[in-house]
Amino acid sequence: MTTRRPALILLATCLGLFVGQLDTTAVNLALPAMGRDLGGAIAGQQWIVDAYNLAFAALLLTGGTLGDRFGRRRMFVIGASSFLTGSVICALAPNLATVVVGRAVQGGGAAMMLPQSLAIIAVAFPERSERNRAMSVWSAVAAIGLAAGPTVGGVMVDLFGWSSIFWVNVPVCAAAVSLALRYVPETEDPNARRLDPAGQFLAIVLLASLTFAVVEGQRQGWTSALILTSGVVALGCLAAFLAVEQRSAQPMLPLGLVRRGQLPVAAVVAACMTFGMYGMFMLASLNLQQDRGAAPIVAGLQMLPLPVVFALVSPYTGRLVTRIGPRLPMTAGLSLMGFGLVAYAALGAHANLLLLELAFMVIGLGLALNTGPVVAVAVSAVDADRAGLASGVANLARMFGAALGVAVMGTVLAVVGDGAHSGPGFVTGLRAALLVGAAVELAGAAVCLRKIRNPGDRPVAPRAREPEPATQR
Repeated sequence: MTTRRPALILLATCLGLFVGQLDTTAVNLALPAMGRDLGGAIAGQQWIVDAYNLAFAALLLTGGTLGDRFGRRRMFVIGASSFLTGSVICALAPNLATVVVGRAVQGGGAAMMLPQSLAIIAVAFPERSERNRAMSVWSAVAAIGLAAGPTVGGVMVDLFGWSSIFWVNVPVCAAAVSLALRYVPETEDPNARRLDPAGQFLAIVLLASLTFAVVEGQRQGWTSALILTSGVVALGCLAAFLAVEQRSAQPMLPLGLVRRGQLPVAAVVAACMTFGMYGMFMLASLNLQQDRGAAPIVAGLQMLPLPVVFALVSPYTGRLVTRIGPRLPMTAGLSLMGFGLVAYAALGAHANLLLLELAFMVIGLGLALNTGPVVAVAVSAVDADRAGLASGVANLARMFGAALGVAVMGTVLAVVGDGAHSGPGFVTGLRAALLVGAAVELAGAAVCLRKIRNPGDRPVAPRAREPEPATQR
């Protein structure tokens, strides 16, 4: 039996969100130590990051449907418990493969928690002003988790070893589960969408095979049978996925929703944004620790300006967008992220630390100008009953961009740098990888400038609408 206390309901959902955001940046600080203990070179470290991102992206939309059909509290508890289980697997892992499995379990748990937490807040705070305040707290917790990641990760790795960054999740997840079971009321949607198992399976295989081809291409050989087969499988799954979603009465990803208007633009921008950011987080951790010789705690503090600027500026972005519309802030944001990556590449791996911190701050400022508005643009592109699904599409694109950025930028580092962990080869590879990330960010800025519409602009296409109403987050 649950006791209804909105503040404790909000706390439960925020705890789940916090660990997910904390792990996003904290795990990067552990990569060099994990590489030394577990092996796998750069490719292994890419898999540690991307196993989480891929599972999150592949299961996010289905996570919302599962909550609608089988209960949002139930799926939140399952998600938090899965995240806890994945953390324990990672902490106890004797080898790289086990860590990758644990990271995938964590990503699947996060994909269950995120959509449920938003739906639970909407039910717990039915009055609009209270709901807005609750969502502000939720967003602030997300920013704090991201900002705290480098420092917490550096401290934990330095003092207790890399496994400690996973152990710290256990009590937080346990508290989230306990609070949810006691205080969160169970809710379902009587008109919930049906599951789309064929589409879900194809999406998982598509993302996994594509990432495998990019990450393992150098090690296996770009023309090897394994890599070519992975590429063919990815293309085949993409074609099959589109065919299945087109014919399904209630598809996981309604194609009519993402073919036109602002939603596909928001998805492209979200993917560009995270492509460079997540790739840079991994590369910066390797640069600061492996090449510059910083201890994990020092590297965490050196990376801190980026998430701190993000956390400080994000609350004011909404006011700016309300005043002048999303086009210019988003264009400026992606441009700043691109220029920050160019500056990092131009400064080089051994740049003056103050200049490097300034580059991180520029990237953080750009990220703050995009993170909220890109989801708002996606949601505003559809009718109210599709807002949850539109938000899910934007988050899916965000995590897909993250996975692809880590895969591509890490591969460029390995190929151009000839696998070097430090020295001239690493510096050359780092510059090339950062410039690839910058090119993607600046391409996203061009998309914003040309395609993002402000509220007063004349629409260029009707709002996307499917024949049947959808209720997915």
